[in-house]
Amino acid sequence: MKVKIVCLFLLIVSPTFLQAQESPFRLKILCYNLRFGELASLEELATFIKEQDPDVVALQEVDCRTYRDRAPQQHGKDFITELGFRTGLLTAYGKTIPYAGGYYGIGILSKYPLACVERIYLPMTENGKEQRAVLVADVEFQEGHYFTFACTHLDYTNTKERQVQVEKLNRVLSAKPYPVIVAGDFNATPDAKEINEGMKAWKPVCRMESTVPAEAPVRQIDYIFCYPHDKWNSIEATTYRIQLSDHLPISAVVELKRTTK
Repeated sequence: MKVKIVCLFLLIVSPTFLQAQESPFRLKILCYNLRFGELASLEELATFIKEQDPDVVALQEVDCRTYRDRAPQQHGKDFITELGFRTGLLTAYGKTIPYAGGYYGIGILSKYPLACVERIYLPMTENGKEQRAVLVADVEFQEGHYFTFACTHLDYTNTKERQVQVEKLNRVLSAKPYPVIVAGDFNATPDAKEINEGMKAWKPVCRMESTVPAEAPVRQIDYIFCYPHDKWNSIEATTYRIQLSDHLPISAVVELKRTTK
């Protein structure tokens, strides 16, 4: 009789117990190549970002105190600091190369504290054109709970260079102790080896549709991926039809499956 009572108790309690143990965290990711602000002001870019209300943002082609002939309206500006100020988000910046009197690189914006930030250079071989990097941040979205968020911008010239860069991305990010999101401009279409083989361990959570050129997109080269598969649920994804850059911005809403303490 006692065995029957215990079994009945477990049947009644177990769903509630399991629900208490699993507490998914939902977040919105935004990814945008800014084209160094040639086509829009920082005010316009910040307004767009703020309107989307993202939790984390991966930005590429982010200038810092440059003096480009093609973007005189942006001379001397620190993009990531100004975008952080205008959006109210926390910031991190990773220089990839010195350029036009300042720096060119990648950036992260976040609603949540960045517990640790690291800029890691990706391989540059004889096939490459410019130094590229991945900017990696451990995001503390709740006291004592973290995920790793990475922003990257791969070589634009050839697949061989991107393949070795993706290999490095995988080595670095798969070794992280927390669930990982990587977003950025991979400069490769979905059928490229660096994507369909190099990123096969990752869950794509963005819409698989063209992102460049913005006025009439014909190729997808911007992505958001999550790792490992079983830690993430994809909820929704958006590609925004706006003309503030030569890329279309993309976003994804995901849920991180976790066990409460």
